[in-house]
Amino acid sequence: MANEGQSRTARRKQKKSVKKPIWKKVILIIGIIFLASAIGVGALFTYYIATAPDIDESLLTDPASTKVFDNSGELFADLGNEKRTKIKYNELPDVLIDAVIATEDVRFFSHMGIDLKRIGGAILANITEGYGSEGASTITQQVVKGSFLTFDKNLKRKVQEQWLALRIDSKYSKEEILEMYLNKIFYGAKSFGVAKAAETYFGKTDLNELTLAEAALLAGLPQRPTAYNPFVNPDLAKERMNTVLNLMVLHEKITEEQANEAREVSIESMLTASGGDSSPYEAFIQKVAAEVEEKLDIDIYNEGVEVYTTLDQEAQKRVELLLSNSDDNPITYPDDEFQAGIALLDTKSGAIRAIGGGRNRGNGGWNYAFQGNGRQPGSVIKPITAYGPAIETGQWSTYHQLNDDAPFETGSGPIRNWNRKYQGWMTMRYAMQWSLNVPAVKTLEEIGTGNSKTFAESLGLKFDDMSLRDAIGGTGNNVTPLELAGAYRAFGNEGIYNEPYSVTEVVYSDNRSENLKPESKAVMSDYTAYMITDLLKTVVSSGTGTQANVPGLQIAGKTGTTNTNEGVPDVWFSGYTTNYTMSIWTGYDEVTTSIPSGNARDVAKQLFKHTMSAISEGKDTADFVKPNSVVNVAVEKGSNPAKLPTKYTPQSEVITELFVKGTEPTATSEKYDRIEPITGLTADYDEENNLINLSWDYQTDESRPVTFEVYAGTDSGSKNKLTDTKETQLEIGNVERDTNYTIEIIVVSDQNEENVSETTSVQIQIPKEEIEEEPEEEDENENGNGNGNGNGNGNGNGNGNGNGNDGNDDDGTDDGTGGDGTDDGTDDGTGGDGTDDGTDDGTGDDGTDDGTDDGTGGDGDPQASTKIIGLRKIA
Repeated sequence: MANEGQSRTARRKQKKSVKKPIWKKVILIIGIIFLASAIGVGALFTYYIATAPDIDESLLTDPASTKVFDNSGELFADLGNEKRTKIKYNELPDVLIDAVIATEDVRFFSHMGIDLKRIGGAILANITEGYGSEGASTITQQVVKGSFLTFDKNLKRKVQEQWLALRIDSKYSKEEILEMYLNKIFYGAKSFGVAKAAETYFGKTDLNELTLAEAALLAGLPQRPTAYNPFVNPDLAKERMNTVLNLMVLHEKITEEQANEAREVSIESMLTASGGDSSPYEAFIQKVAAEVEEKLDIDIYNEGVEVYTTLDQEAQKRVELLLSNSDDNPITYPDDEFQAGIALLDTKSGAIRAIGGGRNRGNGGWNYAFQGNGRQPGSVIKPITAYGPAIETGQWSTYHQLNDDAPFETGSGPIRNWNRKYQGWMTMRYAMQWSLNVPAVKTLEEIGTGNSKTFAESLGLKFDDMSLRDAIGGTGNNVTPLELAGAYRAFGNEGIYNEPYSVTEVVYSDNRSENLKPESKAVMSDYTAYMITDLLKTVVSSGTGTQANVPGLQIAGKTGTTNTNEGVPDVWFSGYTTNYTMSIWTGYDEVTTSIPSGNARDVAKQLFKHTMSAISEGKDTADFVKPNSVVNVAVEKGSNPAKLPTKYTPQSEVITELFVKGTEPTATSEKYDRIEPITGLTADYDEENNLINLSWDYQTDESRPVTFEVYAGTDSGSKNKLTDTKETQLEIGNVERDTNYTIEIIVVSDQNEENVSETTSVQIQIPKEEIEEEPEEEDENENGNGNGNGNGNGNGNGNGNGNGNDGNDDDGTDDGTGGDGTDDGTDDGTGGDGTDDGTDDGTGDDGTDDGTDDGTGGDGDPQASTKIIGLRKIA
């Protein structure tokens, strides 16, 4: 019994140790999870359905209202109140209905508001490719989504959307729902509803006049109305139209032959010429719509949101006036086809203040300010691809020397200067000032395309392969005015860049908000930004951009022109102050059309000037502040590398340029050292002509013209300047005998009068004149009356004539005494004390000149003069 009991215990233990199969546990767990999930999902779905909004019939036919505010918070556009034309279902042609059904919801007339088959396919795609990769929205669901729900791609919205679609399908007929859809949907170009779209694009008010091609184009637009806008992107619109035609063939709405016939129709031939009337600020709103769609993947025309923008209404009004045909517009355009694109930014923040989309463009027309790939920039790109990276990577100074010696040879042909002149070595400032191509290309060659591309792309520009021709903007790397303005703004903002933006914030209907301001970052050194700015200020003040100058404003800017065999297709101007940055393109829609010569090629500069002048009026516009990393250095013109001037360097040969601190020159130029003195100075006396002949040697240099200054004087007197001469010989006449002269010559620079040589001198002794004495003759006078004539020649030039009296003939000598003679204006004096001793010599005494203020002659003994007179040059 014991054994038997033990056996039962063992058997029980053995039975307990037997485990259930693992698959049963898995099934059990899955079942529990599925049940819990089903309960949870059911509860969640029940909650979503319970909280779904009520059906408001008024919202089913009107589009959601998006309100747009300017930079001060003022409402300037309500996109839900745009003009639209409503139609009834019986006004819809079959071709349009077939195109819409084949494209959007092929089982529309048979499902119950939601398409279970499409939902299954969407679930599979979302599992394999990620949630949100494919939708299953029917036309009914699109009506619901655009009327009551937010745009969020989440489960709650999808559940509520399907629930409301079921309710609407049960409440309204298919014809009523399709009518709601076609009256409500946005078709681009500010057109709500298919009737308004047909009028905007084709100029047709009767939908029964629509062709198959037009119906297919309209049916394809709602998917991406901005991208497929035929005015803006005719190529994309054509692709979308063909897709619709293919779907219509697939679902047996048309035949292949009908589709092929429709495919032959060009987009341009279908469109109305005017593009519809342009609405105020429409060009700016285009940018807002594109930005919100790019960043948030929503369409502001189909969603009811509040959009806060950077628009300056006064600036926008000014831009639109300048692009209009108004009589108040100061700009004269060559014709109505001439176009322009303008992008105006805040220099400090990068906020877009105004957009000029073009002239005579209509709603939804091509926006030349930012749409597409842009155009060739020409020389306006030079600061970005050549000189900017040269300063950034090589720390070049604004004085940096570039050799503009000849056309630059490339494999695709020579690169020439626009003026076909080549001036040799020049500064980077001069090369930028006059927009010379050869120095720019040599700059890019030296710094390398890699450095250039990195620098340019940090400023928001896109480049494929870069070549040396990108230094002058002559490749396929095109830019738009908005991109260019964003790049230039960084130069005016100390090297800080952020993407230009038009939207600051979007607020949803449930009060959630998104901040769309981009982040800023330093993309270059502050010295690069300031030095480029200083170069560009020269362009505007005294270079190719003077017509863009606004008196009283510190403006930096650059011109740009492209050239083809057909002429000049593009003219640019990009410039900035510390407050605003603006880039302008002018030309024609077709790149093969040349801008006429003359004033038409100055329109870009005129647009800049008139816009900048108006928006700056009444605002303080500070000058650009030089950072500590930059120093002003006076250098000697023409020195290569840069050298400091000496005190003898002429001021005309000294220029002040900017250097990165620590790279400024330390060596001093020797070109204009102190002027060398003359050599070989000799002085010879010509006794026959009483002349001193001077001669000397000097090595002349045409680049350093000089003048010789000649001084002379006696041992006892100071030296007087005789003359200035360019010769190396001189003749001095009427010199005094028995006198020792010292003659000095110094050399003076004609370029700098402070640069004088050491003095070179020579002495010469003029010999005493030898006088031959004449024999004396006896004069007997028996009457004993002596007549003495005394001639006294004094410094006063007084001549005293004395008459001798009282002569006694004692020993043959007649002594006569003259009285005192006075010169009272005739310089005639009376000689006194004349004694006739047989020679009739009289002595003049005290002749006084009171009429000419000459000195007093005493005793008839003239004083010697030190004045040198009678100079004449030797030819």
